Amino acid sequence: MPGGTENDDRGGPPRLSLGQRFLAALPRLRRDGTRVPLVERFKEAVVKPVEPSAAAKAKAADVPMTEEELEYAVAHADDKERLTGLLLAPFAGGIGILVIHLLVANDPTSPRLKSGAPNPHYISLGLLHELLLVLLVMALLMLGLAFYRKRLFLGIVMALYGLAIFNLHYWGFGIPYILVGAWLLIQSYRLQRDLKEARGEVATGRGGPTRPRGATSSGPRPNKRYTPPTSPPKRPPKPGDEKKAG
Repeated sequence: MPGGTENDDRGGPPRLSLGQRFLAALPRLRRDGTRVPLVERFKEAVVKPVEPSAAAKAKAADVPMTEEELEYAVAHADDKERLTGLLLAPFAGGIGILVIHLLVANDPTSPRLKSGAPNPHYISLGLLHELLLVLLVMALLMLGLAFYRKRLFLGIVMALYGLAIFNLHYWGFGIPYILVGAWLLIQSYRLQRDLKEARGEVATGRGGPTRPRGATSSGPRPNKRYTPPTSPPKRPPKPGDEKKAG
């Protein structure tokens, strides 16, 4: 039939053109009116949470974790710790830029006072720029360590960043990073302690190396029976000494 296609003559669906197939492959816009929260969209786009690990499931079920689960938990941060690092890292870069900008704006123009004495409030601009570079590098380290789930190093970098901002007398910006860094370090310490307990290792209590429970020392045990010391044997008197005594 003129104006039709081969599929139309056979009663099948019409063949789509290349442009129609491209439009059909595009994702359709959501029309149901439901809106996903911004945090959930950020987690889906950046964090990409995976299936909960065996350690997370055991913790939620309040059951003890196995040694393999504890080893994975010690080496990798969970989704909550990772998201905390990914959210605070960009703020760390912005805080560093803001703090250095305020220091430069309030920095005296002259390194000396009118009396000729050194100005204690003067800071070299080169030193401030180097400090800004250090703060930005620490912010990038936070982002990378959080992305690769390195809990221990992330806690160390966050605590150091908070101490640096705290020493610049901007306590409101530094204290949150100190607290989050301390939280990550405590989490790492607890998991390592649980891993040692799962392996059966206990501390000796005297600062020495740890040894498994129930292990006995290979050296000889001390004898608890008391043996009095023996006196040395007396030497027989010499003949000359007997004559002198007579």
